[in-house]
Amino acid sequence: MIGNIDWYEIGLATLDTLLMLGGSLLFTLLLGLPLGVLLFLTGPRQLFAHRGFYAVLSLAVNVLRSLPFIILLIVMIPLTLLLAGTSLGVAGAIPPLVVGATPFFARLVETALREVDRGIIEATQSMGATTSQIIWNALLPEARPGIIAAVTVTAITLVSYTAMAGVVGAGGLGDLAIRFGYQRFQTDVMVVTVVLLLVLVQILQMLGDRLVVHYSRK
Repeated sequence: MIGNIDWYEIGLATLDTLLMLGGSLLFTLLLGLPLGVLLFLTGPRQLFAHRGFYAVLSLAVNVLRSLPFIILLIVMIPLTLLLAGTSLGVAGAIPPLVVGATPFFARLVETALREVDRGIIEATQSMGATTSQIIWNALLPEARPGIIAAVTVTAITLVSYTAMAGVVGAGGLGDLAIRFGYQRFQTDVMVVTVVLLLVLVQILQMLGDRLVVHYSRK
C-alpha cells in the first residue's frame, strides 16, 4: 500500500508547502489589512465615506476575488518572473498566492470592522481622537476576534491554493500529488498528501478557534 512513498520527498514537499503558506500569509496580512481598513473607512456612512472611490476599490477587489486561482497562476507568470526571478518553486508561487488571497482577506477584514459597535467609534471621536487613534485604539482592538477568524479562513484558503499551485510546478504537497499520485497513478502518494493537507488545515482551524475564543469578550 505504501511501497511508492518516499518519506524524504514527502518531508521536503511538506516543508515547501509550509514555506509557501508562511510567506504568502505574511504578505497577505501586510497588504490585506490596510486594504480592508481602507474599504471600511471609505464605505457608506463611515468616517471617510466616498462613494466613487469605494465603488472603484470594491470593484477591483471583487474582480480579483472572482478570478479562478488556477487562471491567476498562469496570467501572472510574466509578473512573477519579474518579481521573483522564477515562476517555479516556492519563490514563484508566493506572488500569485498573495494576489489571490489579499482581496479575499481584505473583504473579510472589512466585514469584521463593520461588526464593531458604531457607538464605540462615536465615543472615541467625541474625545477628540485622531483617525489613526480611532483605527488603532478602537476599531482594530474591537474587531480583533473577527480579524483572527479572517486570518484563519485565509490561511486555510492558502493551503488549497498551494495545492493548486503544484499544477505549474510550484512544489509542495500539491505538486507531489499531481506528479506522482495523479500522473503516475500512485494512489498511496495521493492519499498521504491529502491526509497531510487535511491535518494542516485542522491544525490551523483549531489554533484559530482557540485564539478567537481567547480574545473574545467573556
